[in-house]
Amino acid sequence: MKKINFTRFKFLAVLLTMFALVIFVQMVRIQNSTDAEYLDKWAANYGYEMRTIQSERGYIYDRWGNLLAGNKEVYEIGIELQFVKNPAAIASTISNLLDMDYGFVFKAASTPYVPGQTVYITLADYILFSQIEELSALKTKYENNNPYGDDPNKPSLRGLVWTPHLQRTYPEHTLASNVLGFYTFYDREGGAGYYGVEEKYDSLLAGIKKNIMISLDPYEMQKIPTAPPGASLILTIDREIQRSVEKILDQAVAANKADSGSIIVMNPENGEILAMANTPRIDPNAYWEYEDIFPAGSSYNKSVNQVYEPGSIFKILTMAAALDAKVVTPLTPFTDFGVITVGGWDIYNWDRGAWGDQNMISCMQHSLNVCLSWVATQLGPDRFYDYLERFGIGHRTNIDLAGEEVYPLSVPGDPTWYTVNLATNSFGQGVAVTPIQFIMASSAIANDGMMMAPHVLKSYIQDGKQYDTAPQVMGKPISAETAHTLTEMLATSLEQEASDALIEGYRVAGKTGTAEIAVNGQYSSNQTNASFIGWGPIEDPKFIVFVWLEKPRSSIWGSIVAAPVFRDVVKEIVVLMDIPPDTVRMSRTSE
Repeated sequence: MKKINFTRFKFLAVLLTMFALVIFVQMVRIQNSTDAEYLDKWAANYGYEMRTIQSERGYIYDRWGNLLAGNKEVYEIGIELQFVKNPAAIASTISNLLDMDYGFVFKAASTPYVPGQTVYITLADYILFSQIEELSALKTKYENNNPYGDDPNKPSLRGLVWTPHLQRTYPEHTLASNVLGFYTFYDREGGAGYYGVEEKYDSLLAGIKKNIMISLDPYEMQKIPTAPPGASLILTIDREIQRSVEKILDQAVAANKADSGSIIVMNPENGEILAMANTPRIDPNAYWEYEDIFPAGSSYNKSVNQVYEPGSIFKILTMAAALDAKVVTPLTPFTDFGVITVGGWDIYNWDRGAWGDQNMISCMQHSLNVCLSWVATQLGPDRFYDYLERFGIGHRTNIDLAGEEVYPLSVPGDPTWYTVNLATNSFGQGVAVTPIQFIMASSAIANDGMMMAPHVLKSYIQDGKQYDTAPQVMGKPISAETAHTLTEMLATSLEQEASDALIEGYRVAGKTGTAEIAVNGQYSSNQTNASFIGWGPIEDPKFIVFVWLEKPRSSIWGSIVAAPVFRDVVKEIVVLMDIPPDTVRMSRTSE
């Protein structure tokens, strides 16, 4: 019995010895593996380090879910000096793969390792995954042939490491770049959004950024927390409408040799911006070219950031006020003698001509300064400027884009206001607006008198939930009756003059504008801003379009330069918005 027990004890002792030997061999293997180098470093620097965790920046989409701004994974390549075995192999590999200077890489890889001081050197950043794949395959090949890098005659990439991180990317390049703005992704610590929605919604897109303490003791290793991604934005912009409008604008600027241009397409019923095109534009993927494309003092988004004197398109607000106050009707007669004196100053028509007997429709059709000045005097200063205030002139729209500008409206009692301003302001001279400000004001005429706040954010997604933007009414400056009356007047005036703004199959309303530009304190007759504002279909407007060409050289007149651009835009958007011709819609209504 005792002999049997002794045999069992002996067998158990041998078994335990073998088990201990296996554990010892495994420990030696692990301690000499590549992964052990990292564990050794952690153990050698036992303590804590501060790390920053940052949310992935939120994505930006158009109204149909097309990606306008997102993130892609790129890599930083560096050298862990403690583990370098063959600086020459590292220099040769990196110089060939990344087209870097061999001497620079060799010097970096040969830098002595000094614990607590010189431990890591960055070689390159923003390296694509395809290059990392090639580098990884090469490192594995060398490791198999020279497992620990101890043979100096064989190449080794030990010490060469790469770390992934995210880079902001804009897959549509210049498309809608004036709306999007850009994110300075090359500044990995202090990156921020500039201009457009990238700046306006920077904190929402960025999510959270905080510092955390991580233990370096391998016995206290913990899971490094991650931050939830920033909110993603769904814009009101329609990618296809934006693309079409940008193409039309670029062609118009080139054909008319204009300095720049802007086009806005908005839904007057809810204030959603469907397209906002401006020149010039940049590719946000190369945002550092900003200063070359936008010289000091120029506007990144002229639709929002630049005020200008609008000229005769402003007459629609003067006429809207007069109709609403019932001081005129469409058929109110007026005899144009070619001049009217207001505040001691003579006001003339654009052609210096006298047009004789007119009514309010023909006054708008022929864009008569004398007639509109008279209309303003019938309103009187108090009512005229009260209506302009109602239309939001002189106030920001508070559109959700960064850097909106505004020009104060001078009113009676201000030191800069004179009686003649009543006349000049009536036809858009001596008053300044931004394109977004004017399209908002005009939307009241297109939308039964209701003026809607323009906006580019349709909704945002955060923590798995979608939050929609509610349309906001900015006011009701005129009655629905006034809006319908003026819309019909403007449609009729375009048709009677056979305007280049007309679109076959669709009745539209609109007004041209030509504004002389002040040069050295004097208005220049050969430098103008050419504009057009229009909407349709007139019985139930679904779009309102603003066009502005700055300093066109082919012609100074808005009717020649800007009206055809409006037509070209509408011909595109009625297809993209699936708006049938008038006859088709009318037949459906009567059924």
